[in-house]
Amino acid sequence: MIIAIASQKGGTGKTSTSISLAAGIARKNKRVLLVDMDPQANSSKVLLNDYSRLPKEFTLYAPILDRQPIIESPSKVPNLSVAPAHILLSNADLSLTVAQDHREARLKTQLDKIKNNYEYIIIDCPPSLSWLTLNGLTAAEKVIITISPGYFELDSVVQLQKTISQVQEYYNPNLDILGFLFTMSDTTINSKTSLKILRQTYTEKVFKQVIPRNTDLRDAHFNKSDVFSFNPKALAAEAYNSLIMELFQI
Repeated sequence: MIIAIASQKGGTGKTSTSISLAAGIARKNKRVLLVDMDPQANSSKVLLNDYSRLPKEFTLYAPILDRQPIIESPSKVPNLSVAPAHILLSNADLSLTVAQDHREARLKTQLDKIKNNYEYIIIDCPPSLSWLTLNGLTAAEKVIITISPGYFELDSVVQLQKTISQVQEYYNPNLDILGFLFTMSDTTINSKTSLKILRQTYTEKVFKQVIPRNTDLRDAHFNKSDVFSFNPKALAAEAYNSLIMELFQI
């Protein structure tokens, strides 16, 4: 299964969710690949040893900008490999805008060659509506939309849904929204109201499990670790484990 994790806005827990789902599933003895499409490369920096030493040819720069095969790097987590990002992916929109090939399918073309090596592939999309995001959505079978509390966060979902509809119409008719994941949940009125509106608007598409605001998650990433390695009893670790059970029954 190939799942894109998407959000139009930064700061919604998209990358934390990508890392936690990939690491959590891998810890259940499943072969997992995390595809880091975000030029900030935060997933890659957390999960890979010596990420800074990787040449660009060993990152997604190769398949996206040079149409070369994907090179997977083993991560710190058993059963989990990473196709790392590179800061030069930030130039991808300029290059792909004038490209003459199926520019939206460069990731899919190369991913198709290796996808049978994995049971789950998680794509960490950039927090923007760009050619990199279109590549992620074109390659995916499912998409999870992360949403944190707030008016602008809820409002951004509308534009992202329009983009997903366009991808379904023009590039990937089999793409399906797996659901909406509410992140950074706490006891504030803002959080409670945002979740209520989300459930009223999207009803059964909102996952039952929400992800709490948890300093262990932030501290884990600061220490270049997934939350399960950092503190398996953390609230976020328990929440992501419950989410994995809800989604995949594993």
